[in-house]
Amino acid sequence: MAEEKSELRIYNSMTNEKEIFKPKQPGKVSMYVCGVTAYDYSHLGHARAAVSFDIFFRYLKHLGYEVTYVRNFTDVDDKIIKRANETGEDPLNLSNRFCDEYDLDMTYLQCESPSRVPRVSTHIGEIKDMITQIINNGHAYEVDGDVFYAVEKFPNYGMLSGQRLEHNRAGERVAVDSRKRHPADFALWKAAKPGEPSWDSPWGPGRPGWHIECSAMSACYLTHKFDIHGGGIDLIFPHHENEIAQSWAVDNESNVSYWLHNGHVTNNNEKMSKSLGNFFTIRQIIERYHPLALRHFLISAHYRSPLNYSVAQLESSSDAVYYIFQTLQDCKDTLSSLQQEGTDEKKNVPQAEEAAKECIKKLRIEFQTKMSDDFQTPVIITGSLQEALKYINTSLKKLKKKMQKRAQLQLIQSLIQVEKEIGEVLDLLGFLSSKSYAKIQSQIEIEKDIAKVLGSLGSIPTNSYAEVLQELKDKALKRADLAEDEVLSLIEERTQARLNKDFPKSDKIRTDLTAKGIALMDVGNETIWRPCIPSEPLAAEVTQKAPIVEEKQSTPTVDKKVEQERNVPQTAST
Repeated sequence: MAEEKSELRIYNSMTNEKEIFKPKQPGKVSMYVCGVTAYDYSHLGHARAAVSFDIFFRYLKHLGYEVTYVRNFTDVDDKIIKRANETGEDPLNLSNRFCDEYDLDMTYLQCESPSRVPRVSTHIGEIKDMITQIINNGHAYEVDGDVFYAVEKFPNYGMLSGQRLEHNRAGERVAVDSRKRHPADFALWKAAKPGEPSWDSPWGPGRPGWHIECSAMSACYLTHKFDIHGGGIDLIFPHHENEIAQSWAVDNESNVSYWLHNGHVTNNNEKMSKSLGNFFTIRQIIERYHPLALRHFLISAHYRSPLNYSVAQLESSSDAVYYIFQTLQDCKDTLSSLQQEGTDEKKNVPQAEEAAKECIKKLRIEFQTKMSDDFQTPVIITGSLQEALKYINTSLKKLKKKMQKRAQLQLIQSLIQVEKEIGEVLDLLGFLSSKSYAKIQSQIEIEKDIAKVLGSLGSIPTNSYAEVLQELKDKALKRADLAEDEVLSLIEERTQARLNKDFPKSDKIRTDLTAKGIALMDVGNETIWRPCIPSEPLAAEVTQKAPIVEEKQSTPTVDKKVEQERNVPQTAST
């Protein structure tokens, strides 16, 4: 797929237009994304930002760029101090704990680790140096140990958000402080208060304000001139606006080429927020839904559009992920069974059939053109990817019928190539872990000798598809409040009812299970079950308020690489 390149166009929030992407340094991309304020479990807004920029990170690397991706942790903040006072913890211990929890959430969602993950507490020196420069350049002033940025000194304040200084009314966003020269002036440094973490500085003991941290850390790793700055749309003002002002005060040639912002996650079309009590944490969702179902849901709308949370949407995403992995597992099983039968054909292996070639071409072109047009993931997961999966299912049915040997080999070759293309797309979208996919790719390399190809299939790691399917089934049983033994018992009861010609009873068993999201499928002489979208929406509404995950005062150390090998499978920093 790598040879098919399209000119990348991305939407720049600064110009409100799609622009052709041209990095400052050919072949290299520098990207900074505002991370979370670590004082609680991360919510769906955080998940959306993380998954969106993970997709961008993966795709930029796919295009051949060397990407330096920096995402920070805010581990010194008013919210952290307030929560620490409530729980009786040391603020830095509390924030460290929730940084670890966030990393675990990212492992569940299969987000790749950024190149750098700086924290405020370990960059106090860089922050103090930047504040000193801003003061020396005449753009900030000190009052009683606090340091404020003088917004009137920056002629282009509001260039990103469109906000005008004369429209900023005192008291609306922050408390009125009569010591400020202008109501919109914001804190670069906050004087120490009793019981709060603090560091020595030229202005006395204190700690950084919120906005300065990202200007300092982005400059530390990427300089004042870099390619992409991203985050949730609600960070445009005041956070990103203030970052621009701060960086300009240090270097009036500072520049970010492209500002990227993902849309809100809403609940019943209202922005999720803790004040309204209508938000959900990542842990609450993945308690009942597979993390890959959540990832699918998060990319089911364009990253800049609002994404409305609903149980129905999660059910739909869960069903879509199950269909993808079941199709690929069925393909693997069929090819493995053919390998066990053996083949003497070692020469003149036929090429894939034209329908397969057309399917691959369409998937490849659509992926490249839509991803290169401002990352249109919804088109990818609903378009030619579905057609490719349908091709596999249709071909598997053909293989069950009697065929001439050469026609069979041609169809096998077609399936291998289509599955390979689907695997590459899924990998770039983050649905396959890098490690397991690398194994699959190395073991299903297209060979001229079809026997070698078939022979390699037997050693494919089962966790690539089968484990995900089992995990999806386990989550479905949990939502249905059933154990698998209970489902199997009901299947047996239904089988007996059918033998007794008690069709109303057998139909009722099937209907009742479907209402709970369990579909029964009669295959030959046996009945199997799989997850499905519940036929009665009310049956799913019990998950509208998912169970709260109990906070623990200590988080076990998690080896991120180990978790990824196991394939374990709101927009703002607030």
